[in-house]
Amino acid sequence: MASLKSPDALRLRDPFELDRLAEELEARESSAPRKKANKPDDDELPEGAHDLPVYAPLSHDNKYLSAETFDVEQFLLSRAYTSLPDLRTELRDYHAALKEELVKLINDDYEAFISLSTDLRGEGARLESMKRPLADLKAGVLEARKTLQVVQDDIKDKLDKRAVIREQQAFLQLLLKISESITRLESLLLITSPDDAEKGDSGVGQVQPLPRTETEAEDRTRGNRAKHIARVAAEYTQLLYHVERASTQPCAFIDEHQWRVERIKSTLSSDLDHLLATTLNSLVGGHGKPSKPTEIEKSKLYADVTECLRTYDMLGLWRDAEDVLRREVVRDFVKKTIYPGALAAPRSPIVPHTPLPTRTGAASPAPPMTASLPPRTPYTPFTAFASKQNPFEFALRADAHSSSPTANLAHILDETDDPLAALYNAILRFVDRDMRRIMEIAEAVCVKSGSRAVADQGAKRGGEEPGFEIMANVVWSEIGRALMDELGSVIFAAGKPDEFRKHHETTQAFIRALEFLAPSVQSVEAMRTHIVFTSFERRWQLPVYFQLRWKEIVTKLEESLATTKLERNKALAPFDTPQAAAICNAIRACWSAEVYIPQLSSRFWRLTLQILSRYRTWLDKSLPSPEPTAKVAAAVALERIGASASSPTTRSSTPIPTEGASAESIAADDALLQQFATAITDIKALEVDVMKLWIEQLNTMLPDSTLAEDEQEATPEEALEQALSKLTSLVPTLTSQIVLILSRRGCDALLPMRSIPSQFRASAKKTPTEPSYFVSLIFKHTKAFFGIQTVDGPGAALKDVLLKPVAEDVFELVAQRYMYWLSAMKKTEEGLRKLKRGKKSYSLFGKTDDDGKADEDKIRTQMILDVDAFGREAESLGVTIQENVTYRSLAEMARSSVTEDT
Repeated sequence: MASLKSPDALRLRDPFELDRLAEELEARESSAPRKKANKPDDDELPEGAHDLPVYAPLSHDNKYLSAETFDVEQFLLSRAYTSLPDLRTELRDYHAALKEELVKLINDDYEAFISLSTDLRGEGARLESMKRPLADLKAGVLEARKTLQVVQDDIKDKLDKRAVIREQQAFLQLLLKISESITRLESLLLITSPDDAEKGDSGVGQVQPLPRTETEAEDRTRGNRAKHIARVAAEYTQLLYHVERASTQPCAFIDEHQWRVERIKSTLSSDLDHLLATTLNSLVGGHGKPSKPTEIEKSKLYADVTECLRTYDMLGLWRDAEDVLRREVVRDFVKKTIYPGALAAPRSPIVPHTPLPTRTGAASPAPPMTASLPPRTPYTPFTAFASKQNPFEFALRADAHSSSPTANLAHILDETDDPLAALYNAILRFVDRDMRRIMEIAEAVCVKSGSRAVADQGAKRGGEEPGFEIMANVVWSEIGRALMDELGSVIFAAGKPDEFRKHHETTQAFIRALEFLAPSVQSVEAMRTHIVFTSFERRWQLPVYFQLRWKEIVTKLEESLATTKLERNKALAPFDTPQAAAICNAIRACWSAEVYIPQLSSRFWRLTLQILSRYRTWLDKSLPSPEPTAKVAAAVALERIGASASSPTTRSSTPIPTEGASAESIAADDALLQQFATAITDIKALEVDVMKLWIEQLNTMLPDSTLAEDEQEATPEEALEQALSKLTSLVPTLTSQIVLILSRRGCDALLPMRSIPSQFRASAKKTPTEPSYFVSLIFKHTKAFFGIQTVDGPGAALKDVLLKPVAEDVFELVAQRYMYWLSAMKKTEEGLRKLKRGKKSYSLFGKTDDDGKADEDKIRTQMILDVDAFGREAESLGVTIQENVTYRSLAEMARSSVTEDT
């Protein structure tokens, strides 16, 4: 019975486990109400539990049934757990429930529906009785509205007529103002009125100005005349404003009086020009006036000039004022100063060199500025009296600290033995003395009136730039045109490069000094954009000058490079050959103060790179062929088998020459060493010199590379490094040639080591205590090359740079050859041992008895002494033998024996 109640027995009796499923279903149904009452969220369900769908009957709250658009698919998906027959039954039940609710709604509100029709009986008659008085009321309202509209139209017509009358009255008042203003201006300007003109003999419309007697001119001082003109200008400006307002509509009165307005403008401009011209003549002593005005008189005259310029600015007649200045002040001076023979003429009283008034208690005037370039070391390109301060701020500070309004601010050029500089100094003194203060006054007037701000914004009045531009339109226009017309054949002549460069340098210094006298940065910009300045700059034939300099530099250089042979000349230090010195001199000539012009910097830079490339080409032609000779090829073969020779038991079939060098080969090698060392010395010296020139001069003389449009274009420094790298790329090749020659000579010195076994075999020599004589000869030629323990050597100048690397390479190759000879000697003794295989005792390098053992020890001792001495010789040249694997293998091989090797 116990076995029947076991799980296996129960499983046999109930194969589908229906009892267990029934118990689980009962437990689930019993817990369903509790879960429904307190249904946990999805996040709160235990792991592995499932939230079963809850049956919700259809109702009005169902979101699918209450939606505006019934979606069948969504509704069926929401009832997916219900079969279609059950769903159909459910929908029918819901439909029956809706019908019942509808019937119930009608039954509940039936009385209200019935009473609605009953309550509306008789309302139609009442509405008709209320409608009859509304028609009469509407007719009355329309009649009142029509009457009101008529009154409103009458009022509007009267208001419109009054507005027209008001506008006409205002226009008539404006015309009266214009007439009164014209009459008043004609009276102020002493112009004959039309009425007075009709009384004369001349016809109607002919105008005669009133006579201006000397008494009237004397009664009215110059200051009063300036104020009078300013008053007239203000009145005229107001008149123009009124005329512009009246011109908005056709007016015969304005058309008839337009000629009077033009006459007023012409008379006002004429009087203003006359007043300014008279004031300027009194100020600068023009028209033969012998004496200069005093400081008090100058102050009054400058006040009159300020008033006149303010009037010009008010009227917008900036160019008229500039014409007066050009005609009354600048043109006469230019004619007297700039003429075809001005540079050849002696110093004339026309251009006196008297000092200007100095400032009491102030610093001394600015010292004369030289037109030559700054000092040669370090060379600085011409920067127009290079100063980081703003020249206009400097001028303002100088005026603030000076008691005289004419303090000397001109930067005078060095005119020693330079007539052109003397001419420019006369111009600078004139501009500083007679024009600087006027330009500053004009600039202040424009800034105060706002004309300068309008000019900065690019606006124009009447088709011209607003504001005074005296520096550009008056000073430079006259001076620049006179220089081109009268002295152009002398100043711009490029046939003589030295004089041309001096004239260009002096002229550029003059232009910068003239810019220092400008009242503002805008004046300098206007001067540089002036058509005369553009034409002046174009007259410089800089490409022609560069071609002449190019021919001069290149011709001299090619004469030196015509000799394709490296010949040392100790007098050319730090160079060894005249060709390298010529290359350096040609590069320095391009940037020397006597040749260089800043505008040609790009061309001189290109020529510099071409000179370096030309030197590389010359070296390729002058140096011997890089093809190694037979003995050098043997040394290369030795280097290739060096690794295999490091093992004492390695066999090699490569033949190694054993004969010594002949006298012809030694002489040829000496010539090669001389040429290689000379070329390396020149390349190193040229690299140092060119980079020094770059740091001291070229770096500041060339334009900034950050301004280059093409970002992929190499900077000047990168281009220079690339050009020098083409030269320095020859150094490793030449150095390797030197190493191979010196190593071969060192290997030749090892030839006597083959006789060491024969020296101790069957001899009575004692145990050696000193190294062999040939060890000191291994690095003999290396030391001689670098001038160690000798008077001089081909590579003495390269000792600090190449001694250690060359000595290390030579030591490596010689050590490999040393190992090869030692290995070969062991192979020979090994062959002798096979011939004596019947004997029991044998030695490495000698007899087979005890004496042979002693000979072996002597030979080994000699080998150890030689190898140690070889290492000490290398250490004296700076070689670190402890880190050399070949030397360690060589030392181990010298201390080993055939028995140990086998």
